[in-house]
Amino acid sequence: MADTDESTLTVEDARERLRGAGLRSTSCRVAVLQHLASVGMPASHAEVSDQLVPSGFDKTTIYRSLIELAEVGIAARLDLGDHVWRFELLREGHKQHVEHPHFVCNSCGKVECLPDLNIEFSQSTAAMKESFGEVHEVLLKGTCAACE
Repeated sequence: MADTDESTLTVEDARERLRGAGLRSTSCRVAVLQHLASVGMPASHAEVSDQLVPSGFDKTTIYRSLIELAEVGIAARLDLGDHVWRFELLREGHKQHVEHPHFVCNSCGKVECLPDLNIEFSQSTAAMKESFGEVHEVLLKGTCAACE
């Protein structure tokens, strides 16, 4: 894939990424992949469907495409505490979800990635691991600027 901004994933780049993961390059998979790239944050099946169903894609096919993208490591499947799976595009070359915190608005439910936020724990990593095990996700909840 060309070295491009993930938010402007071309059809050919999407096809190449799908083929590289061993998936057939269907129009729905390409559209789902491009949509995940364009939103740049975790998106639920409902949010993806709202955008793609008017273009003629079936909700069930969109759901299957999201699951398949997660299974082959193109996307990460996240549950941010509300029992709604959200899907986030993984960076090219990353087969695992690169850990970064997310923010969820308690009022409207909007989810945003916070990749530039550094979180420091007051306990040492060893003490934290002893107390909690391995921490995989940090989730911040509050009220977004639009809902304040």
